Parts: sequence; C-alpha cells; structure tokens
Amino acid sequence: MALALTTAACGRIWNRPPPEGESVVLKPAELTTTWTDADGGTLAMKPDGTFTADNVCGDWMGVSAWEWTEPRSGSGTWKGAFGKTGTDVQLTFATKGSEGEDVEGVFSALRHGRTLMLWTRVGDEDNDDPHCILTGD
Repeated sequence: MALALTTAACGRIWNRPPPEGESVVLKPAELTTTWTDADGGTLAMKPDGTFTADNVCGDWMGVSAWEWTEPRSGSGTWKGAFGKTGTDVQLTFATKGSEGEDVEGVFSALRHGRTLMLWTRVGDEDNDDPHCILTGD
C-alpha cells in the first residue's frame, strides 16, 4: 500500500499551487486600470465593462474548442464576480472562435504585499507551465 501511494505521488497527482499572495476582494473601480504581464502584454479594463488586450498572457477557452495558451490581442467585455473570499474576472473577447464560440478567460485577484495581481493557470495544471500573472498600475 505504501509503495502504491509513493508511486502515485511521484506521478504528480497534484496541481501546481497558485502564485504567492492572498485572495482579495476588489471593488470594480480597483479593477479598472491597466494590468501588465511579465512579457509586457497589457490588459486595459475600463469602467464601462469593456477591455482592450495587447499580447496579454492567459489560457483562453473557445478557440476551435481547444485551450489557447498563446498571448492574445483584441477587445471585448469583462465582468467581475465578487465573493466573500476573493474576486474573479471573466473576459470575453468580441471576436468569436473558428466555430462561432465565445473566447473567454477567467482571472483571480491576489494581493502580495502592496502589489495587486490577476492570475490564471496556463495549460495543463499538472505541468510546469508558468502561471499568467498580471500586475496593476
């Protein structure tokens, strides 16, 4: 039994942990800023619920029914889900996928010290793909 558990653990049956920081509840006004990723991609979220993205990282669903992990540019709408323990932001691009489906991504809000972040996993959760982390201005 112990050998089976050890073997399973070596098979990485766990998900990569989130970035360092604490979940935070943000007000809509705190989200309406320009967020920047490590490669200089930007996500400008506007108070009217629209956004523009320029080469922003993410794990975009809907592109030909597969996950798209490359940076994305375009515009669309955003909406926040403001729970008691944290904020999630859903982005929906105006451009549809090749089969007419919505192209979307969901980011969660974190605070690390004084830095506000939006983040999402990229690719398979069991792989070592880096997280997409956006920091606010």
